[in-house]
Parts: sequence; C-alpha cells; structure tokens
Amino acid sequence: MNELRLGIPKGSLQEATLQLFARAGWRIAVNSRSYFPTIDDPEIKCLLVRAQEMARYVETGALDAGITGRDWVLETGADVVEVAELIYAKQRMTRVRWVLAVPEESPIQSVRDLQGKVVATEVVRLTQDYLARHGISARVEFSWGATEVKVPQLADAIVEVTETGASLRAHHLRIVDTVLESATLFIASRAAWQDPQTREKISNIVLLLQGAIDAYAKVGLMLNVRREHLLAVLAVLPALKNPTISELSDPEWVAVNTIVDEEVVRQIIPRLKAAQAQGIVEYPLNKIVL
Repeated sequence: MNELRLGIPKGSLQEATLQLFARAGWRIAVNSRSYFPTIDDPEIKCLLVRAQEMARYVETGALDAGITGRDWVLETGADVVEVAELIYAKQRMTRVRWVLAVPEESPIQSVRDLQGKVVATEVVRLTQDYLARHGISARVEFSWGATEVKVPQLADAIVEVTETGASLRAHHLRIVDTVLESATLFIASRAAWQDPQTREKISNIVLLLQGAIDAYAKVGLMLNVRREHLLAVLAVLPALKNPTISELSDPEWVAVNTIVDEEVVRQIIPRLKAAQAQGIVEYPLNKIVL
C-alpha cells in the first residue's frame, strides 16, 4: 500500500497524542525544526498540523487521515469520515466543553441576556449557530487567542474551550452555559476510506489507539490463593468481565488474573490480603482490546 499520510495535531493535543501512540505501539519523534515527525512504521508518513486546520486538509485529500476535535470538524464544515471517537484531551482522558463565560460580576445570567452584545471566540460558526438556536442576535468576533482577557473591555462574553474550568476561574470568569461538548476524533478522507488497504490500515491504528485509551486508567492484578479461600477473594475483585483462574502445580492453589481500575487498587490489595491472597502483583497495561 502507499504511505498513509497521517495528520498529528500540533499544539495543545500534540503531547497527549504522542503519548497515546506510544502506548498503542508506535514511536513518533518530533523535531522542533520540522513539521514531519518520524515514526517507526514504514507505512505511515506523519505531518504536524494544527487541529483547527486538520479537517480541511483531510477533506481535500492532502492528508488521508488525522486527529482533531469534533468541534473543528463542525466549525470548518468539512466533509470527512468520522472513523472513531477517541476520548482524550490535553490533560485528561475526557471530553472538552466550549462554554459561554462572562466576568463573575457580569449581569448576564443566560444566553437571552446576550441580545445586542459582543461575543469573542475562536469558534465563530459554532457560536453563531448556538445563538441562532436561541433566537439571539449578537455580534460574534473572532479571537486570535487570549480570549479570557477580552472581557469586559473588548467583549461582553466569550465562548471558550475548557477541560476543568480552572483557567476560567483563574481569570475570574463564570460559566453561563455549555455551547458544545466535544471529543477528539480520528477522521479520514472519503477517498482514503474507500480504498480497502488504506481503510484496513486506518482501522488497525484506531483499534490499537482505542485499546490504549481503554487501558489508560486500569492495571492488571495477579495473585495466588488456596482453593478454600477463592470465593472470598473473588468477592473482592471488580473484574472487567470475569477473572481468569489458572491451575498451579500444587492442586490446593490457583492463580487469579484480572483487570481493575487503578484508582481502587489501594483499597483492594489490603482486602485481598485479608481474604488470604498471596503473591499479589500489580502491573501496568498498555492496551485492552475487547
């Protein structure tokens, strides 16, 4: 097959994307002086592209596939194939929100209070569509950056993206409403998706990326237990499906292998020990493919 021309998002999603690919099995190296990262897969050629522009380049066929946000697909109106939703963002494995925000002391309490006002944002089309749905006429101005500092002197409100709301709070802004909830997407051009070999390559990449995401907050647990205590141990384990139970050389003992949420391991291990489990091993996971 020809090289898959893959767009890697430059900017806020870049580092999280490189880490995700590493967990999925690909090593991508970025040179600060080049927009062409190297990847340890001869069937892929990478290009760094800002997420805001990704969908447009995929639509035109300049790229076969890329990673961007659903927000930017909607904002550009690009005609692309949404292959899969990948739930990760800059800081966490989560969706992001575009929110309507105003200064804490602003009298604006809802979208209805924006009639005749000025709204600054990077997503002009999305904001205009949002206002139109509510029957509100307001002037929407494109913001080139630092949108949080434009209220109240330069605009009455802003529409800005947030994961946790921390930046908005730091700028003494109050969220009025959610304009759009967005997630990271793996997108492809229609021509690339129609080619069987390219489609198979894209599907395999997505499979492993999703597996890496599914494994992100989970760990594996292995332990040994006497058969007489097995039911007590199983009662402690919140398994992904069912724990794997294996015979040991000593017929009185079995090995138990399972996957659990990392955040609950610190509560589970003492309980497993109390249930007579032994040889408890916690190990990291790179991928879970269901």
